[in-house]
Amino acid sequence: MTTNGGFEPVFCTIVPPHVLDRLAQAEDPVLAGPARRTLQRDAYERTQRRLTTVVGASAAAPRAAAEPGKPHRTVYDARHGTDLPGSKVRGEGDEPGGDATVNRAYAGLGATFELFLKAYARDSIDGDGLPLDATVHYDRDYNNAFWNGEQMVFGDGDGEIFLDFTLPVDVIGHELAHGVTQYTANLTYFGQPGALNESVSDVFGSLVKQYTLGQTAEEADWLIGADLLAPRVTGKALRSMKEPGSAYDDDVLGKDPQPATMDDYVRTGRDNGGVHINSGIPNHAFYLAATALGGHAWERAGQVWYDVLTGGELAQDAMFADFAALTVQAARARYGEGEELRAVAKAWERVGVQTP
Repeated sequence: MTTNGGFEPVFCTIVPPHVLDRLAQAEDPVLAGPARRTLQRDAYERTQRRLTTVVGASAAAPRAAAEPGKPHRTVYDARHGTDLPGSKVRGEGDEPGGDATVNRAYAGLGATFELFLKAYARDSIDGDGLPLDATVHYDRDYNNAFWNGEQMVFGDGDGEIFLDFTLPVDVIGHELAHGVTQYTANLTYFGQPGALNESVSDVFGSLVKQYTLGQTAEEADWLIGADLLAPRVTGKALRSMKEPGSAYDDDVLGKDPQPATMDDYVRTGRDNGGVHINSGIPNHAFYLAATALGGHAWERAGQVWYDVLTGGELAQDAMFADFAALTVQAARARYGEGEELRAVAKAWERVGVQTP
């Protein structure tokens, strides 16, 4: 389950509230309308998740047990409604149908399952074969995708700013990685612990993409959501781990606010204390460590991050320095006093986070 005394599922979206806030203020109602409706829907879902956490979930229908080491995927279609999970349209082992969104969701669930199994011997996101459920075609012009503590949900986008949220496999990996965090370190979703929660999801989302494409750290683009922005947007992705703050600079979306180092750390009460903004700092540290080591990033750098996430010593309220210290400790424990330790320690130094 979790190493920190009972998990507390949170509602986690791929598009940060500050992006939707900016869109909601656009003069063009074609842009502002979907953003406002998305913000309203996100607020509702966030409240529902909080209530579920407080009063307890209602009894769910029993799920079929997955064969150990095998995924058990189910994709549902909301048919542009908001009732979850919707109508089942594809189960594990079913042949692809004519809906490309359904097929991408199914494939992305499988790609994420495979990375965690093959790279880290983790059987699904809970480590015990948890079935993976996803709902597509959620609401109308819904500009987000989210993990609600139980399943993945994907909007189709408005076609003006955002495209189909199943297009980038790293978005699928990102949201499912929130589930891994939920079942392991259970990082509090506020301030630096929340930014670490978001960063861990970006790290493993990027690793899912790199694993799927067979890329080395040098070959990867280190972008999160690279296929998500519509052609009219001046930008390349939602976030950049290589160059935080450079993902977009658009007259409607504004400029990517992510800092790359602690010198530019953003203090804000919005977005749960800037969880989607300051995640750029640990994101950049992982990029620096992975590229310094070279090869496949999921192997050594990814292994160190996974060891920290699942090792039982990462506190729910961990700060950046706490996480950094544990990565140094994990690198030493697994690899000794070699280049892995040096790469990890140097990466945190370069982003301005102190380690022992």
